[in-house]
Amino acid sequence: MSDRTMGRQVLLFSFVIQLSSVLAQVSYSIPEEMPSGSVVGNIVQDLGLDIKRLKSGKARVYTGDGAEYIELNRERGVLLVKDRIDREAICRETTPCAIHFQIILENPMEFYSITVEITDINDNPPAFEKNEVSFKISESAVVGAKFVLDRAIDLDVGKNGLQKYELKPTDNFVLKQANQGDATEKAEMVLQRPLDREKDELLSLVLTAFDGGDPQMSGTIRIFITILDANDNAPVFTQPTYAATVSENSPQGTVITSVTASDADYGVNGRIKYSITSSLNQAHSMFEINEETGEIRLTGNIDYEKARNYHLNIRANDEGGLTDSCKVIVEVIDINDNRPTINVMSTSNMISEHSEPNTVVAMMNVQDPDSNENGKVHCFINDNTPLTIKSTSNNFYSLVTDSDLDREVASEYNITVTCSDEGVPSLSSSVTVTLQISDVNDNAPVFDRSSYEASIVENNTPGLSIFTVRARDADWKQNARVSYILEDSSVNGVPVSSYVSVSADSGVINAVRSFDYEQIKDFQFRVRAQDGGSPPLSSNVTVRMLIQDQNDNPPQVLYPVQTGGSVVAEMVPRAADVGYLVTKVVAVDVDSGQNAWLSYKLQRATDRALFEVGSQNGEIRTIRQVSDKDAVKQRLTVIVEDNGQPSRSATVIVNVAVADSFPEVLSEFTDFTQDKEYNDNLTFYLVLALAVVSFLFITCLVVIISVKIYRWRQSRILYHSSLPVIPYYPPRYSDTLGTGTLQHVYNYEVCRTTDSRKSDCKFGRGGSQNVLIMDPSSTGTMQRIQSEKSILDEPDSPLEVRKKPF
Repeated sequence: MSDRTMGRQVLLFSFVIQLSSVLAQVSYSIPEEMPSGSVVGNIVQDLGLDIKRLKSGKARVYTGDGAEYIELNRERGVLLVKDRIDREAICRETTPCAIHFQIILENPMEFYSITVEITDINDNPPAFEKNEVSFKISESAVVGAKFVLDRAIDLDVGKNGLQKYELKPTDNFVLKQANQGDATEKAEMVLQRPLDREKDELLSLVLTAFDGGDPQMSGTIRIFITILDANDNAPVFTQPTYAATVSENSPQGTVITSVTASDADYGVNGRIKYSITSSLNQAHSMFEINEETGEIRLTGNIDYEKARNYHLNIRANDEGGLTDSCKVIVEVIDINDNRPTINVMSTSNMISEHSEPNTVVAMMNVQDPDSNENGKVHCFINDNTPLTIKSTSNNFYSLVTDSDLDREVASEYNITVTCSDEGVPSLSSSVTVTLQISDVNDNAPVFDRSSYEASIVENNTPGLSIFTVRARDADWKQNARVSYILEDSSVNGVPVSSYVSVSADSGVINAVRSFDYEQIKDFQFRVRAQDGGSPPLSSNVTVRMLIQDQNDNPPQVLYPVQTGGSVVAEMVPRAADVGYLVTKVVAVDVDSGQNAWLSYKLQRATDRALFEVGSQNGEIRTIRQVSDKDAVKQRLTVIVEDNGQPSRSATVIVNVAVADSFPEVLSEFTDFTQDKEYNDNLTFYLVLALAVVSFLFITCLVVIISVKIYRWRQSRILYHSSLPVIPYYPPRYSDTLGTGTLQHVYNYEVCRTTDSRKSDCKFGRGGSQNVLIMDPSSTGTMQRIQSEKSILDEPDSPLEVRKKPF
């Protein structure tokens, strides 16, 4: 019992003690298997309560044992079936079957006892414990013999329970029912006709149990009766005389023949045993019979010259003592009983695979003591061998090669030499000569592929294993020992040995350096596989190495150019409509594929409600009508992110002047200057921090280069050549075959120096733009406005802006 149930019982007990009045008890009766939600009774009417009292008293059902089959609907004041009720599961054979529970109310405390009687329905058929039952009855059983049958079980009660049995067929047995005094029926099977096993060895009956329900239900059990045998039949041989033959010199245990007798009885009464009762010519010492199977075998040495036939008398008897007999006549057949004898005079255990044809491998002498045709011998060898047998003189043979040998096809031959005489039947003897073929280095290594293609991700660790080339040599031992050599070649004028190396023993290709996809995307080299023969044989294979891109380069902003000496601002008239193109942020990523797919986001803005940036094209447009209340100076921070994992980004600051004329811009120019001074201070601290980081970086770089030089010197012993210094080329801006972020209508070129303030930038953009360049070192403002009609008519025409060198 759970703690929760025990707590409820204790609480209920305390409630009962405090009750001051005796409350009513109500009983209901419902059939089992009612669906959930069925109405059991109206508790409000039967107890004289008010529905409001049920609600205010928080009426609930309490069962005590935790199994709630009935629930209370306080809204309607009725009892409902909560879960499926199975009378057999609750009460089994107990009748009547009832569920007892209480209705508890609070404020004041009250409870009512409820009894729900569960009436039975015919939902269970009679069932036997087993599906089938077996009996073994002797065919000598007397008429009237009784055999008790299994009872059927019906979980229902009353008239829905078990009522009667029925047995079919009734050819040999009838059914007898008897009341046992406990309301159950005993079923017996009574023999009414004698049994005959020889007629019917197995009987099959069906016992059916019926209940009294409506509709009626039933259950069955199958009865199998095995009829046991009585010894009422004698053994009988299939024939009175058997004839058999045996060849002389047949080995002991040879089966001569078999005799068979049958007995119509079964089991022990039909079990037959065979024996030899009398014979001539001492047959007892020459033959024996299996007493169970009647099989006659040879136990002595048969010689045709001593006895040409044997007569055996065989007897069969069953376990009841009944017998029968027959005769067996065995004829002896003369045979050619001497086999040829093969003597190997000389043999070679091993020859070279380059041996010439007609090389003698073995010499043999063959003898047969028989005479006439039985002594004439012919010798031959097994097929599929590059050898043949030749007769050199009377009774002498030689084994010679008749074709070229190839150890890679077969390294060993087991030549079976068979010699047969001309007797009837012919006798033969055989001998096996083993010949080993020694290897010659006549096969070059063969790669498992005609060419290889492998890939490696850039920025790899030097010494990383990339993949393995495999070559196999069909030769043996030293001639099949393969070594791998990297053939001399160059990649972009640099020896390939400075890119990759190959393990001489395993064929593992290792990266010598860290690759940069932006410098080299693929290269080819050749690997030679050479065996250990003398002279050595070799073969080559081409390997193509693909460098896979990593997202190791952040986006680079081409426009607007971030200058240090002057403030560049885009001018937007106050009459600009929604969607007005302010400018376009142009950026590139030297990576490839999705690592170069760029997206643009507006990170910060003076007024986020005024501008937006296109996520794909970087166009900055107005998202509402420009008003007079908008500030003249607007600063936008745009972040450019690529699609790599992890993503890299760059930021660019775009200054926008909202004005219709220069005087408005000049009034705000001082603010731009103040921002410039703030940026100069920030730049000073950034440069200072960069100097500290650079010093630490250079220190680490010196240590790494020292380690690299040490490893490089060690590798010179392996490669027997010095590794040249590979110059470093800065990343190049390359067209990614249409996968970049810039459309073809935007043409640009970039000239970068070590000082970004001296950079030169030429770019093109679509649409007519007003570019405002303000130099805080002067008191004037220069506005360059390109509003030619041709530009307005052609929104994709390029506009060039070049900054003066500092």
